[in-house]
Amino acid sequence: MKLKLTIAYDGAPYAGWQAQKTGLGVQQRVEEAVAKIFPGAGRLRSSSRTDTGVHALGMVAQVEIPDADLKMPPARAALAINAHLPRDIRVMAAARCRAGFDARFDAKRKQYRYFIWMGAAMNPLLRHQAWHVTRALDLGAMRAAARHFLGRHDFKSLAGTRNYEMSSTVRTLARCDLKRQGPLLTFVMEGDGFLYKMCRGIVGTLAQVGQGKIASGDITAILARKDRRAAGMTAPAHGLVLWKVYY
Repeated sequence: MKLKLTIAYDGAPYAGWQAQKTGLGVQQRVEEAVAKIFPGAGRLRSSSRTDTGVHALGMVAQVEIPDADLKMPPARAALAINAHLPRDIRVMAAARCRAGFDARFDAKRKQYRYFIWMGAAMNPLLRHQAWHVTRALDLGAMRAAARHFLGRHDFKSLAGTRNYEMSSTVRTLARCDLKRQGPLLTFVMEGDGFLYKMCRGIVGTLAQVGQGKIASGDITAILARKDRRAAGMTAPAHGLVLWKVYY
């Protein structure tokens, strides 16, 4: 039987989602907990790979479990797995899925959110979930710049460098919104996929637009350069959350 797990976690203590030889990944902790309940379970296959320090509210992963091991309704499996997880990781839901379901390749789009706290003093309750920016930001200029990211583009200028060449750096961004609630600024980015550090590159660039360091009309030229040095800074990891994966 294949189970679809929706997982939330505080990424601060972890070296990203993926299990790895150096550093502790969230995947490793979840696989260890699953194995205690279902000894014959396979490895998790996830929808995304969040980076070091990035959080998730809606990471989706699949796991195959022998029918003989599953002696409880799938919905109760979440409670059983959570009993063996640290408090900063939780399976929010577990459900049976079709045999051919693939958490990564069946995903239609993903939504990330990034949080900036704009107060003079940082909200201590958000110190691990939001980037503290003390300089005034021109939200009108940032919203005008954000519109240039919408649609299908080559986002190489906004992505972090890898030690290998990507087959394609073209992605389609359907949403790039900025919402303000008091000193809390929320970026909502939704697309068919995201490159390594792409969300953080977009937010860092928009923040520098808001500070007057980059003109809002320069985004088109930045995208056309296909060079990471053409865009703005990479925003810190701790403000980013994988919010939801759509199927």
